[in-house]
Amino acid sequence: MNDWRPQTWAVRAQAEESTHHEHSVPIFLTSSFVFEDSEEMRAAFAGEIDRNIYARFTNPNVEELSEKIRRLEGAEAGHSMATGMAAVFATFGALLSSGDHILACRSLFGSTHTILTKILPRFGITHTYVDAADPDSWPDEIRENTRMIFVETPTNPAVDLVDLKWLGGLAAEKGVILVVDNCFATPILQRPLGLGAHLSLHSATKYLDGQGRVMGGVVVGAKDLIQEIYDFARATGPALSPFNAWVLSKSVETLEVRMEKHSENALVVAQWLEGRPGVASVRYPFLPSHPQYKIAKRQMSSGGGILSFVVEGGLEQGKRFMDSVKLCSLTANLGDTRTIVSHPGSTTHAKLTEEERLAVGITPGLIRISVGLEDLRDVIADVEQALEASEAT
Repeated sequence: MNDWRPQTWAVRAQAEESTHHEHSVPIFLTSSFVFEDSEEMRAAFAGEIDRNIYARFTNPNVEELSEKIRRLEGAEAGHSMATGMAAVFATFGALLSSGDHILACRSLFGSTHTILTKILPRFGITHTYVDAADPDSWPDEIRENTRMIFVETPTNPAVDLVDLKWLGGLAAEKGVILVVDNCFATPILQRPLGLGAHLSLHSATKYLDGQGRVMGGVVVGAKDLIQEIYDFARATGPALSPFNAWVLSKSVETLEVRMEKHSENALVVAQWLEGRPGVASVRYPFLPSHPQYKIAKRQMSSGGGILSFVVEGGLEQGKRFMDSVKLCSLTANLGDTRTIVSHPGSTTHAKLTEEERLAVGITPGLIRISVGLEDLRDVIADVEQALEASEAT
């Protein structure tokens, strides 16, 4: 059994079978777990025995999900939480102290940017942003008090990439923790821990669920670091619902086949957009025109389901495009079976200043597409008619 490959673990890893001998794990909707006697209860709270105690920090469904992502990522340990942002904040909160410094890639999800710029400074934790496209500038920005490097790759929403093997070497040389938000790629397409990262985290709300149903977050990596994150989460309470954990665990069983199809579809859409008049530029990791194409081919098995493109008409045409789609969804999510289009400048990254948005490649006409699993001919037809409608106006 120890020789099973990651995808087999994604299907077969599950909570201990009950006396009912179920094939699929039941949902453990209980707030607490009972003990045989006072000594067992004492030993459990003292950490002398490993068993479920209270659902805020231990639950079979949550542990099953963590175990599956741990196996897929090749990690020593993992812990699951209520949302992806809970996982991000718990990682910061558990591992950083007043006076510490974070080096982060400039292109980040809007809420992560808010934590770095508005919340952590209240606790004496500072940061410096560096450009994903300019790695030569990174070493000089590492200070004596730099405790962590935090990156997304591919980034949201500009779809830039960071060379993880190079960055892992830099983190090891400087003695800092490397944390990678692996949400866009998932463990199926990219395994940061094998390239030198210490922690890899996910918004399970996205591709791990894959159908826009529930929220969740997972962080996996080195055992000692995960223990600190677990202790922080245990005390502060960003607990994942057992029901959500059950849904996510079942979803992970199909993650590999879904990511293969998402990637196949997104590449075709990106290639179609790249040759279309009126489109100023297209970003997709497996397009040869992508500035970090060689990096993508080295560290990703395929390009994923996210692409971005810029319409030549800028902000107004971008808004008209959004208003003209008929099949694609306008919603605050990605990684769904349904194709989703968004305008980052007015939604996910609206809280950034215009200067900050331009610095990470979010131009007024930037559109992000999360390519779904519909018949690709229908997706392209919808994007085409929306582009034509936005141009005609």
